[in-house]
Amino acid sequence: MTLAEKIDQDLKEAMKAREADRLSTLRMVKSAFKYAAIEKGGADAVVDDEIATIVLRKQIKQREDAAEGFEKGGRPDSALKERAEITLLSAYLPASLSPEELSALVKEAIAEVASSLGTPDSLAKAQMGAVMKAAQAKAAGRADGKSLSAEVQKLLS
Repeated sequence: MTLAEKIDQDLKEAMKAREADRLSTLRMVKSAFKYAAIEKGGADAVVDDEIATIVLRKQIKQREDAAEGFEKGGRPDSALKERAEITLLSAYLPASLSPEELSALVKEAIAEVASSLGTPDSLAKAQMGAVMKAAQAKAAGRADGKSLSAEVQKLLS
């Protein structure tokens, strides 16, 4: 079962159980999936798990930013609602990489980029973009860009 199908199924269950908060969150995600599908290939396109994971990460990031803004604005009730949505959406993401796995993945990406550039000994910070691209492809949505970037910077310095 794809991620989009799982969310559709959970959406139906939330309707039957009359869970308003869960229902509204899943509807927003389904809408975001539809926008991503249209952007990808037109009205009849469907999202695959890779794109669905990217969309979910964006939705979580938006909610983190909103929760932060609500806390700064003195609205803890709204921040709490955003954090509850983050928890709900995080359950659909694949398991995150451990720090050791992340480090090993970045080391592999650095080795690949170094061998493709013909510099097997080391890379400079100038090749960070190429390493990030390779590392993101290897991570396949199991690591956020921030932690991936920090690890690449640490290993390239």
